[in-house]
Amino acid sequence: MKNAPALLLIDIQKAFDNHAYWGGNRNNPQAEANAQRLLAHWREQGWPVLHIQHDSTSPTSLLRKGQPGNEFKDEVLPMAGEPVFSKSVNSAFIGTGLQAHLEAQNIHVLVIAGLTTDHCVSTTTRMAGNLGFETYLMADATAAFDKTGFDGQRYSAEVIHQTALASLHGEFATVLTTDQGLAKWRRALT
Repeated sequence: MKNAPALLLIDIQKAFDNHAYWGGNRNNPQAEANAQRLLAHWREQGWPVLHIQHDSTSPTSLLRKGQPGNEFKDEVLPMAGEPVFSKSVNSAFIGTGLQAHLEAQNIHVLVIAGLTTDHCVSTTTRMAGNLGFETYLMADATAAFDKTGFDGQRYSAEVIHQTALASLHGEFATVLTTDQGLAKWRRALT
């Protein structure tokens, strides 16, 4: 497929298995399985796959380089030849060379999945849209954790997830389910 879309897998790392560290409950337990389905389709087609790894600079972070939590989850382990971009902030575009890589490869369409919806996924999606990429976010291939607001009010992971998606859809990206996305790109092949 000419100008094939790139799959951008953001921070699907083992640290996110420690729910207590991130605020408690997590929604969408199928996020990794859906990301794995997308990854399998992209690999079958020979389309570009890009992995983003959060290498925290905080000495107490589970995502710090060298910690077990920094490792990619088994469902989405990078294969030889699939670029891995290391970042230490929320956006996969800051300090990583990602944008230069996409431009050099003539990639204009990004399909995004990863963790977490309201942090690195949202920030990267917003920047992708602002940079002019045709951006798709797979709603059920990402997830969020419970959050406590500045006023002490508790928000469920599902509310955090859905409001983040609502803020992104139509403004920075088109939000689709994994099934919708796979159907879209299968049709593009025919």
